[in-house]
Amino acid sequence: MRIAVTGSIATDHLMTFPGRFADQLVADQLHTVSLSFLVDNLDVRRGGVAANICFGMGLLGTEPILVGAAGSDFDEYRAWLDRHGVDTGSVRISEVLHTARFVCTTDADHNQIGSFYTGAMSEARLIELKAVADRVGGLDLVSIGADDPEGMLRHTEECRTRGIPFAADFSQQIARMDGDEIRILLDGATYLFSNEYEKGLIESKTGWTDEEILGKVGHRVTTLGARGVRIERAGQEPIEVGCPEEEIKADPTGVGDAFRAGFLSGLAWGVGLERAAQVGCMLATLVIETVGTQEYTLRRTHFMDRFTKAYGHEAAAEVRVHLA
Repeated sequence: MRIAVTGSIATDHLMTFPGRFADQLVADQLHTVSLSFLVDNLDVRRGGVAANICFGMGLLGTEPILVGAAGSDFDEYRAWLDRHGVDTGSVRISEVLHTARFVCTTDADHNQIGSFYTGAMSEARLIELKAVADRVGGLDLVSIGADDPEGMLRHTEECRTRGIPFAADFSQQIARMDGDEIRILLDGATYLFSNEYEKGLIESKTGWTDEEILGKVGHRVTTLGARGVRIERAGQEPIEVGCPEEEIKADPTGVGDAFRAGFLSGLAWGVGLERAAQVGCMLATLVIETVGTQEYTLRRTHFMDRFTKAYGHEAAAEVRVHLA
C-alpha cells in the first residue's frame, strides 16, 4: 500500500535564557522595546508534521512518501529521512526560500518568545499529486496534514478529482480555518483525524453535528490523550484502544504525529483498525518518553515486548510478522 503524507517540513531552534524576561522590561518603555538575550543553550530539532509522521512510518518499514516544500538547506534533513526509510523524492525544493522554522527562547520561568517562519512551506500549493503518483506507480492513500492552507485545499480537491482516497488531518491549522474551508477539507475523507478539543472545534466551526460528520467521512479517528483513541464509523459501534503504560513522561511534543505514523503503517500492512490503532498508541508512547519528535528509536524486540504486555499475544502475533 503506497501512502503519501503531505504537510509541513520544518526545524525547531530552541534556546534557553537563564534569566527572566520580565526583569528586562521597563514598564514605560514597552512601546519601543529593543532587547537581545544572551542564551545558554541552542537545540536544533527536526520537525514538521509530515516529516514527523513519515519518520515514524519509516522506522516501521512502510516506506512513506513525503510530500511538502523545503528550502535549499534541506540536504542534511533529507539525508536523515532517507536513512530512516522515507521516500523524499517528491519534496519540492524552493529556489528562493528557506525551510520553515520555529525559533523560540524560553526563560527561567518557562515564558517563551518565539517566531515561526513559513518560508518554503508556502510553495506546497504548487505541488501536483499526479506527478507524485506517476513517480511511484500510483497512490492508495494521501494523508493531508497541516501545511500551507491553500496547499491543503488543493491537495484535497485533487484527491477528489482523481479518485484517490484521502485522510483529513488539520491539526495546527484548524485555528485559522473557517467553517467553509473545514467543510471542504473533510467532506468525503476516508479518515478524519483530530484530538478531542479539535473534534469540538470542527463541529463548532462547520455547524455540523457529530452524526452529520460521520455521514460525510469513512472513519473518524479521535485521539484521547492518556486514554488512547476512539475510531467511529456511521452505524457501527466505536472501537476504543487504550495506551500502553509509560515508563517516563519526558515530552508530549510529536505524540499525535507518532500515533498517525503507527496507524497509517497498520493500514499499509493490511491489519484491522483496532490493530492499527494499537500500533499507533505504542509508537506514541515511545515518543512521549523521549525529548524531541524524531529522537526516539524503535528496537523491534523491545517494541514487541511492550506491545504484547499492553495488548496481548494474539494482537502481537498479528503485528510481529510485519516488523520481522
